[in-house]
Amino acid sequence: MDDTIKKALDTDRLIDITTIGRKTGQPHRIEIGFHRVEGELFICGTPGPRGWLANLKVNPEFVFHLKQSVEIDLSATAIPIISESDRRSVFAIIAERRQGRRPMVVEEWVQSSPLVKVLLH
Repeated sequence: MDDTIKKALDTDRLIDITTIGRKTGQPHRIEIGFHRVEGELFICGTPGPRGWLANLKVNPEFVFHLKQSVEIDLSATAIPIISESDRRSVFAIIAERRQGRRPMVVEEWVQSSPLVKVLLH
């Protein structure tokens, strides 16, 4: 992985992802935020069910589209984070970084927000 991509993964926060629809089998692209926590990449969403997560549970392979400081499409695999302690650890770090933005209630996010770890290929 070149230095431009590494820097983007450290500094950018907004990406697109393309998942394969669980019902249609068709590509579905959305914009979403990502986080780097302790050297690992995560995608999460506000509390509630999300179509992108349902798609990734059926087909965990997806495209991670960097689009801010560099434009490049990266192949990736999603691993849903299910363990409450793991979810709490990640969400606590994300909440801490949200200074000046709408606060998040970590326990609410632990119980009902989508969270996946991203493995880039």
